[in-house]
Amino acid sequence: MSETAVRLDDLHKTYANGHTALHGISLSVQEGDFFALLGRNGAGKSTVIGIISSLVQKTSGRVEIFGVDIDRDFPRAKQFLGVVPQEMNFSIFETPMQIVQNQAGYYGLPRRLARTRAEHYLRQLGLWDRRDRMAQTLSGGMRRRLMIARALVNEPRLLILDEPTAGVDIEIRQHMWEFLVEINRAGTTIILTTHYLEEAERLCRHVGIIEHGRLLQNTSMSALLGTLERQTYQAELAAPVETLPELPGIEIRCPAPNRLELTLEQGRRIGAALTALENAGVQVVDVQHKGNRLEQMFLRSLSNG
Repeated sequence: MSETAVRLDDLHKTYANGHTALHGISLSVQEGDFFALLGRNGAGKSTVIGIISSLVQKTSGRVEIFGVDIDRDFPRAKQFLGVVPQEMNFSIFETPMQIVQNQAGYYGLPRRLARTRAEHYLRQLGLWDRRDRMAQTLSGGMRRRLMIARALVNEPRLLILDEPTAGVDIEIRQHMWEFLVEINRAGTTIILTTHYLEEAERLCRHVGIIEHGRLLQNTSMSALLGTLERQTYQAELAAPVETLPELPGIEIRCPAPNRLELTLEQGRRIGAALTALENAGVQVVDVQHKGNRLEQMFLRSLSNG
């Protein structure tokens, strides 16, 4: 039976100006899960992450990381945790190697082990050839990947990513997704905050939807998607297709040479559809939903509440 990686009990946060960011959030994330915390900008996602990582002081409530109460023993809880914040927070005048090794030092890793792990994760994330260049020379996507490498150097059991693909181009986003799926399969529990439902759908098994500091939904991704009606996606292709593949439960149109429109029956997932396209020899480089499904979910959850 899996252990609980994160437990939040009745979490509240009210700032000094009187604004209440969280209204009694309670949820649990099991070890080994890939969990999405979905919400529009300003919904309270980053506040939740800030409290878990001790960067934000909660007003009340309880937080446990692998059974350790962060109020009683945060140094021990921190050993389990790696956090990739939404904003860049490293010195642009240091090199990637220095940034990752310095982070290892905060966890007490010996210098030789710190360098070994820094090399491993910089290679894994495609940054090894930039290891000795100033971070200010890195592109936005490279800086995002550097933050992931830094967060993994202590090999945490729990990795939290706050909007990790914001401002990242399509190719880098795909590589980041593949890497995150790989480390999750290896046993790392991941919590991802995003306002892109398509991103959460591709990666996550469970999902919580937060709006105005309240948890509206906390369920499996398959159960959540099962509540939606037929959905239509636009898929950008690497090359035109000569013959449209036939996929059960999916209506396919070709409005442009390098674009397909996929209409999925209720309960079908876009990830499975994309895999089926790849098996049929169709290479998809990007996919977007034609409507705003997250908005639909907010409205449905609010009406049900």
